[in-house]
Amino acid sequence: MRELENQLAQSESSQVVDVNEQRVLQDVGIYRYSHPLDSSPAYKERLAELNRRMDDMVKSGTAIESADMFTWNGSLANGRKLVRDLGKLMLRAYNAEADNCVRALRNANVQTASKRLDRSAAAIEKLGSMMEMRINPAFHMLRIEELLLVADYQVKVQEERERAREEREMLREQRRAEAELKAERERLDKEREHYITVLARLREAGDESAARDLESRLQEIDQAIESNDYRIANVRAGYVYVISNVGAFGPDMVKIGMTRRLEPTDRIRELGDASVPFLYDTHALFFSEDAVTLENELHRAFAERRVNWVNSRREFFFATPEEVRTVLSEKIGGLLEYHDVPDALEYVQSRSSWPPDVRPKSL
Repeated sequence: MRELENQLAQSESSQVVDVNEQRVLQDVGIYRYSHPLDSSPAYKERLAELNRRMDDMVKSGTAIESADMFTWNGSLANGRKLVRDLGKLMLRAYNAEADNCVRALRNANVQTASKRLDRSAAAIEKLGSMMEMRINPAFHMLRIEELLLVADYQVKVQEERERAREEREMLREQRRAEAELKAERERLDKEREHYITVLARLREAGDESAARDLESRLQEIDQAIESNDYRIANVRAGYVYVISNVGAFGPDMVKIGMTRRLEPTDRIRELGDASVPFLYDTHALFFSEDAVTLENELHRAFAERRVNWVNSRREFFFATPEEVRTVLSEKIGGLLEYHDVPDALEYVQSRSSWPPDVRPKSL
């Protein structure tokens, strides 16, 4: 038993250091898993197995320790009954406190909860000192492990929800792109039929000059249909964009993303919805036959400047548009059009109406 106490002491001392380190990381939005598992169901299975072990200790009467030779009114039997009854009461109080700690976990902060449970175990040992009563250190370690697992489970569930939300958004974006491309193909087909009909009439009327002009336009439509069909068939084709929002994030942060939308500016306008105070400024829009690879290469180039180190699907980076232009030029060669300085019209116009104490000094 003394060996278990030493293990508990060592575990608690090492855990305090680890939890303190986690607390510092959590303050900046980074959570380190105590028990890394692949998914939330895996955590639920581990918790179920842990609960079975705790139940076994309770049923076997080993969850709480106490003296075996305590007498009451000169009776050893009465003393043992008193110890058993009081032990059940103490264990119930301890488990109630542990359950409250589990329910009260927020933001994966196990430091406060584990200390609270330590104090509960210490209080029981102090109150039961006459009967040498205390929570079994092995049982206490199981309940501390439960706290860590529940904290990990909560974070994993949040990650899975965020991933599912982003996947749904990607699917909606893909469906919008497919719908736009399909509608564009239908429009081009109708326009082509119209031009073919008019071209036939012009030739019947002998107007070869107008017919030649119409043939040139017909060739342009055929090229547009070919390009549209290519984008429908090639899911990796699309636009890579570089945008910023000075009013929301400051001058040294950009978002690097890609879209398959027929009109990429529609996607950028959607990003500037009510979730940010101002519209985004577009620095570059580049069509690529493999936009997915190009986007990933840009993300890798600025990986060390990522804003969100917890969720890699957040595409914001601490970089200036000029720095991104340099890297983008290396990847694709010359850029026909790139804007280093954002217009930030809404931000500039709004800034003059802000109270003096919150108004920034410069753009």
